[in-house]
Amino acid sequence: MTRETRAVISPAALRHNLGVAHRAAPDSRVMAVIKSNGYGHGLLRAARALRHADAFGVTCMEEAVPLREAGYAHPILLLEGLFDISELELARRYRLDMLVHSDWQVRMLETARPGRPLSVWLKVDSGMHRLGFAPGDVAAVCRRLADTAAVNDNIRFVTHLACADDRDDDSTTARQVDVFSACLRDLQGDRSIANSAGVLGWPITHADWIRPGVMLYGVDPFIDERSERPQLRPAMTLSSPLIAITQCAAGDFVGYGATWTCPEDMPVGVVAIGYGDGYPRHAGNGTPVLVNGRETQMVGRVSMDMITIDLRGLLDEVSIGDRVTLWGEGLPVERVAAHAGTIGYELLCGVTTRVHMEVERQDNEDGPGTDAV
Repeated sequence: MTRETRAVISPAALRHNLGVAHRAAPDSRVMAVIKSNGYGHGLLRAARALRHADAFGVTCMEEAVPLREAGYAHPILLLEGLFDISELELARRYRLDMLVHSDWQVRMLETARPGRPLSVWLKVDSGMHRLGFAPGDVAAVCRRLADTAAVNDNIRFVTHLACADDRDDDSTTARQVDVFSACLRDLQGDRSIANSAGVLGWPITHADWIRPGVMLYGVDPFIDERSERPQLRPAMTLSSPLIAITQCAAGDFVGYGATWTCPEDMPVGVVAIGYGDGYPRHAGNGTPVLVNGRETQMVGRVSMDMITIDLRGLLDEVSIGDRVTLWGEGLPVERVAAHAGTIGYELLCGVTTRVHMEVERQDNEDGPGTDAV
């Protein structure tokens, strides 16, 4: 019998979330960010569901080339640019857009052999201080790129937001937008500012292109406590079966390290999932799970292959083999991440290869049923 730990990917949810981005910024073109294996959902799975986006954003050649070879004709932006001169011909062959963030990349283009000119996005450091050119250097760098035969004459400009996830910080994002706009005042070319939080929370960031990432996968990008939350749908539901029910006595401890003790006589369930599957090792006692749609909590430490859960009040409703939802439909991954001291991005990207991935087919476009891929 196959271990039935699985992650079900919903193309309908991905399409819904793309629609949320479109409606939030109706005058902007959309670059769907599908880096890091589509945030753990599968690069080509995400691309298929998000194919109505105007462009794709990826990190590196290993993500870009499979998209081209699968037949996608969208503009594809390498969000960290080329890593060395050996990638230049690949970028030309596969018609990839290149982000330029450092002087060494400019010099590489200036000395490149003749060939098909590349489409370039120039990265401006508007205040995050990670990648990009200082605002005062942007005009000079732009002139150098314009004089370079390896670059076409359609230079675009991009920056990244540091604090847009906090809608109560009303200064940092506005300041970054002002810095970005000021240094480009006399330059022509498309602009891109907004990440997911910018798309949903900061209309001043929408510009010519938006770059939604984690919101496409159904994750709320905001860290503030405001009551209004984006109407996103989780694109991954991670679940695994209940494989044992143990009757424990008051005072019994559960799991490694005896970190949780039963406060009364109670049933404890064992679920076939652990950090070997990507479930967070540091998820603490009280981390929520769903059993047949009813919420309960994890107790004891996460093991490599198992977790234990509190079945008080549920024993008459559960049986061995029932599915336990770890995150997804009905249980946002952000809630689980908060109990593990991390963020939803990390959990989605961390699902391991022994978890069986399935694509849910929900409508006429994708056909009936659920296929394993």
